[in-house]
Order: sequence, then C-alpha cells, then structure tokens
Amino acid sequence: MAGNFCAVMESQLRKALADLPIGEIRYFESVGSTNDLALEWAAAGAPDFSLVLADEQTSGRGRMNRKWFTPPGAGLALSLVLRPNDFERENIRLMTALAALALVDALKAYNIPAQIKWPNDVVINRKKTAGVLVETAWLGLDVEALVLGIGVNVYPESVPPESELYFPATCVQSETESQVERLTLLCELMAELVSWRSRLGTDTFMDAWQLSLAFCGEAVRVYGAETALIDGVLDGLEPDGSLRVVANGDRHVVHFGELSLRPL
Repeated sequence: MAGNFCAVMESQLRKALADLPIGEIRYFESVGSTNDLALEWAAAGAPDFSLVLADEQTSGRGRMNRKWFTPPGAGLALSLVLRPNDFERENIRLMTALAALALVDALKAYNIPAQIKWPNDVVINRKKTAGVLVETAWLGLDVEALVLGIGVNVYPESVPPESELYFPATCVQSETESQVERLTLLCELMAELVSWRSRLGTDTFMDAWQLSLAFCGEAVRVYGAETALIDGVLDGLEPDGSLRVVANGDRHVVHFGELSLRPL
C-alpha cells in the first residue's frame, strides 16, 4: 500500500514539476535522512537535478550534526542531486547560498521578507525557518556529485519545542496571511533553484546574497572550528562569500563558522 501511495506522489510531483529540468524523482513517506538516500543514489548514477523528497525524516541533520526536526505533514524535507560542471566544482562554497537565495525568492510569493543567516540558514523576522546542508559524493579525488539538502518549516507543527532550539525558530505559515501549500512552495523553490544555478557566482548572485544577509551592521558573535571567538559588527561578504566582521577597528574574514547575535 505504501509503495502505491509513493508511486502516486511521484507521478503528481513529476506533473507539477514538468516545466523544470528535473532528472528523476523519489518520494518517501518516512526516511531517516533524505541526504543519505540522495548520496547513495548519486553513487549509483542518479542524473543531474534528481530529487529525493520525504514527508517525514526521523534522522534529519543539519550542520555540526545537529538534528533537523521533520514531523509528518508539516515541512519540506528534500535533497537534490547535482552533477556539477567544472565551474560549480570550483565554487562548491557557493552552493549553500544557492539554495538559500532560491528559498528567499520563493518566499516573496507570500510577501515574506526572508533573509540568509550566514552560512546556511534562512530566517524570517530573525527566526530560523530553514536550513541547508551540502554534501559531496567523491570519485577518487574529484567531486562526482553534490547533494543539496534543504529543510523548511512550513506549518507550526514543524517547529521544534523551545527546549530543543539552538536559535529562535518559526515556520512559513506563521509569517504570512496567505495559505501555504507544500507542493506549491516546493515548485516555487525548484524554479528558483534552476534560475539561480544559471547565475552562480555572477555579480547578480553575489549582490543578491549581500542584500539578503541577515544582521548586517549589527553586533554579532562568530565562532567556529577555524577561528577564535569574535565579537564585532557584521560588515558583509567577501567576493568569495566569506564573512567580514569588524572588531576593535580590525577586519576579520571568516571562511567557516557559525553566526549568532551578540547578547546585549
């Protein structure tokens, strides 16, 4: 019975996404992690822009192995297999922004002014509503495929309990007066992914990322594996997408890390 339901859903998804260059589609009622399935599928030869979508994730994850909460019927949990060209291989660091920018633009259809919390979250009204996790499938020393994992809190049930939050959270439906349908939002997101992928690394891409950057000009705290704790003012992005923070008159460039608002 479950197999028949998934087949029907895959058919509906293919029809809804027919105007986009989708590779193949796999839909699941419940999985551990869509990224894990997408990585396995990539290694087995999944074509470019193939989509793994699940109604529920039981072991979803974000950066730093944090759990991503995806209860049934409440959010979007998807992973996209990309077969990168040479330019995309050289600019893997921009792929997280690709997904984030696509969602920011998709949410404009609901009059939601979303922003990108560097490096991999989308926030609405200073609350997290989506996360991006990019992982790679290797062939020897070369990147054979990329998996773009995206989790979106769509309905209130998708927001974790406050005791489990690392950062304040919200969902799309709570931030708009429009009725949000998950399939419609998915189609809008996929269309924006196609559009922004064609502009990866261009001035238009980098300018849009800069304009969408959350907390710019504010006091922030940045910490990560490669840098000591930095308290300063978020000054924007470097040309390669690294974060620029000014502290005590000195400019710091952070390539990897995690951003949080500095406590007042």
